[in-house]
Amino acid sequence: MKKLSLLAAGLLLSAGAIAGSADQVTVHEPYVRLAPPNAPATGAFMVIRNGGAKDVKVVKAANPVSKVTELHTHLNEGGVMKMRPVPDIPIKAGGEAVLKPGSLHVMLIDLKAPMKEGDVVPITLTFDDGSSKQVDAKVVRPVAAPAPMPMDHNHKH
Repeated sequence: MKKLSLLAAGLLLSAGAIAGSADQVTVHEPYVRLAPPNAPATGAFMVIRNGGAKDVKVVKAANPVSKVTELHTHLNEGGVMKMRPVPDIPIKAGGEAVLKPGSLHVMLIDLKAPMKEGDVVPITLTFDDGSSKQVDAKVVRPVAAPAPMPMDHNHKH
């Protein structure tokens, strides 16, 4: 019986270690952009809000649909936009990090199989205190840019 109590106490302690920052963070509107056929990678986007009193950082992301998962951003290097890995994504106390196309995002690299619109990708975010949170991100088709408005060049003065 004593072994069972120690095991239960150990499980409770490990569950507590997984909580931490993850308890203070909420994730809104998570989605994965549908990759074109044969594309090796895609991105995941979301808004991560920190309701806690201290700053936190996302230091790692993982998912079962790609062989590699990285935290990324876009940088303007000499007028050319380039994607680069980042070591973490900081979220100020009471603030939020907006992961969106052309900015911070989670990169899913070397996809294991094609995804289809409506699939759900479980993404685990790990924070700097070791706690983690799973987010279910729906696969969506990229929104096309709106067509330019027709111009009326027949001005009457």
